[in-house]
This record gives sequence, C-alpha cells and structure tokens, in this order.
Amino acid sequence: MKGEFSGSLPAVIYNQANLYEGDLIYYFKTVFHRAQNLNNPYHNFRHVFHVLWLCHEACMYYHESLNPRDMRNLLIAAMFHDFDHPGIMGDDDLNIERAVRGLARHIHPKDHLHLDDIVKLIRATEWPYKTDSETLALSAQIIRDADLSQCFSVAWIQQTLFGLASEWGKKPFDVLKGQIDFLNKLRFFTEWAQRRFPQSDIDEKLDEVRGLISLLE
Repeated sequence: MKGEFSGSLPAVIYNQANLYEGDLIYYFKTVFHRAQNLNNPYHNFRHVFHVLWLCHEACMYYHESLNPRDMRNLLIAAMFHDFDHPGIMGDDDLNIERAVRGLARHIHPKDHLHLDDIVKLIRATEWPYKTDSETLALSAQIIRDADLSQCFSVAWIQQTLFGLASEWGKKPFDVLKGQIDFLNKLRFFTEWAQRRFPQSDIDEKLDEVRGLISLLE
C-alpha cells in the first residue's frame, strides 16, 4: 500500500492513501444525491459501498499490477455498477443498462476518454455471467469477486436474507436455504479475494447457514 490509510469512507473518497488517480468526491456526491436505489432492500447504499470498499482494498493489494488510472476506473465502476437498480427481480441486463446510462449522464469530463473501459467493468457484474472470469482483465475479476462477497459482511442476515427476499418476492427462509447452493458453488477468482475470503471462511459460513436453518425449522 502506498501512503497512510485511515480506513474510513472519506479516506477512500479523498484518496488519502494516494493510491488511484485523483479523488472520487464528484462521484460520491452524484451517487449520494442522485442515485434512486440507495434505499433498496439489497441493491442499496450499503451494497454499493461494500463493493467500493473491497475494490479499494484490492487496489492496495495490486498496487504494483494496476496503474492509478486502472484503479480509478475500477472504483468508479464499483460506485455505479448498481446505479438506479429498481430493487425487484428481473433481467440483470436491464439493470446493467440503467447503470451504464447513469454513468454516461454523470461522467466527469476528465473521465470521458475512459468511459468505455469503465462500462466494460460494470458489464462484467451482470448475473448470470456471460463470460468466464479467466478471460477478463484483472480489474473486471476484482469487481466480480467484490460483488459476490456480500454474504461475508457483518450485516449479511439483514442485507442478504431479508434484502434479497424483499426484492425477489420470496420468504427470507427460502433465501436462507438457497445460500447452501450459492456457498457450495462460490469460488473467488483473484488471489486477493482468495486470501481475503479463503475456503475456510466459506465453510464457516456454510456451517452458520445450516445452523440457522436448523434453528428455524
């Protein structure tokens, strides 16, 4: 990691660690004041900035592999990957198009030349994936891994179980049971994510999910 990093959200936005190119103040203000999805049950402010936080962490890990411009593109993509998500179950390609249109509307002039690169990163998060992770550039692999990791946050029961249940029109218990299949198939692609969320963590989460199912049955 380059420089000092306090670990706060303002430190990420101000680029306190002098890690990426410029700062993200303009984009933070844009998302905070203009995004329509920030109060969604799952695709909300917490999720967006969970992904941003982890992408920033990955940038620190890969500071010798990614240049400051690559990092800036990745962090902007993280902030916009669910921009204006409707918070309901539907085709994710339409959700991606909303995010891309939002980015195009609000792109800062100094980032115009890199719009296509940022859009590619956003499109990499479309679920189910249309391309294998091994074919993607490192930045796209990172944002995918960060996007998959919500179940490891401290608020995962509220965020994942109740949040996704609300957006999908399902019962939280059904979403909980679905976590078994999700976690059994979960594989992170980047070295950073594999170290951050090792198989032992996935196994522990599986045990937690099975324990909660047993309690609730």
